[in-house]
Amino acid sequence: MLKRTALYPAHREMGARMVEFGGWEMPVQYRGVIEEHLAVRHAAGLFDVSHMGEIEVKGPQAEAFLQELCVNDVSRLSNGQAQYTAMCYPTGGVVDDLLIYRFDGEHFLLCVNAANTDKDFAWIEQVLEDSDFSAVKCRNVSADFAQLALQGPAAVTILARLTDTALERIASYHFYEGLVAQVPCILSRTGYTGEDGFELYCHPEAALTLWRALLEVGGDEGLLPAGLGARDTLRLEMKYPLYGHELSPEITPLEAGLGWITRLDKPSFIGREALLRQQEAGIPRRLVGLLLTEAGVPRAGYPVFHGGEPVGVVTSGTLSPSLRQGIAIALVRDGLQRPGTLLDIGIRQRRVTAEVVKTPFLRK
Repeated sequence: MLKRTALYPAHREMGARMVEFGGWEMPVQYRGVIEEHLAVRHAAGLFDVSHMGEIEVKGPQAEAFLQELCVNDVSRLSNGQAQYTAMCYPTGGVVDDLLIYRFDGEHFLLCVNAANTDKDFAWIEQVLEDSDFSAVKCRNVSADFAQLALQGPAAVTILARLTDTALERIASYHFYEGLVAQVPCILSRTGYTGEDGFELYCHPEAALTLWRALLEVGGDEGLLPAGLGARDTLRLEMKYPLYGHELSPEITPLEAGLGWITRLDKPSFIGREALLRQQEAGIPRRLVGLLLTEAGVPRAGYPVFHGGEPVGVVTSGTLSPSLRQGIAIALVRDGLQRPGTLLDIGIRQRRVTAEVVKTPFLRK
């Protein structure tokens, strides 16, 4: 049976088109993907992302445990700061990508992908059981949180109307606990769109109040509710990875272009030895951004060719609402990642030319 967020009644009232996503029934669109996408780029959009999972990690060894669990350097975090990272298997493949929130040295909150929550929690428990971190306690607290994402150039203006929190003091990838529309929230200056904005964590029982308050005060700023369709096209224009597409147990963070969060200079973390071996041997595949030079809409799973030879596969693709061109992220053989390289994408019965370009596709 599909799960529903606390905002399900509001989505139905607004005529949202609902789809199954990671075991949840979620809104894919309200007015249309393109209109919602452009609202986020030029004004603001409000997303229900309550399906995301939350895992609490506590104890005097919490930081040391997360250092071993994740590829990024958790010790660099200060209180009130968030960090993008990933968990890997010993093979170097990705368990999941996630955000870590540090409340203090003994209290962290992980935000993980919705479809992976149970798998991630089981993996964390297994690692904990096999380790010496006996003082660490982990809990799946997903049921305690709803999450709304307010994204776009007008996000700060809209949110300021509902909170006394000094939003200008919350830097990117930092967070603060405060009231929004009298609802206790974690205000996190993070997002998945490439625009400024906040992700607001609150109790599920308060989510509907918060949703309606934001839409009411944001109407004159052009705020629209936005669904998963726009969320996907927005992240794709920025070449943000999506688990199951650009990241998986078969794709390492080095292949996915996430070397910048993979701290191989740390003494130890799960997957480090495999990643070191891959780096030393030469990374065999790379994620690249492709801009179609002719009409066509690339989709995940389409083959990629060079000189008539298969060299990779599209991991994500769409018709960019901002650029009005087909764009794709593809995992291709190493040596083909130089901007200006021409590749062909197999779209149905024809091959469409695409150029490797620098990403993000949309430059602010």
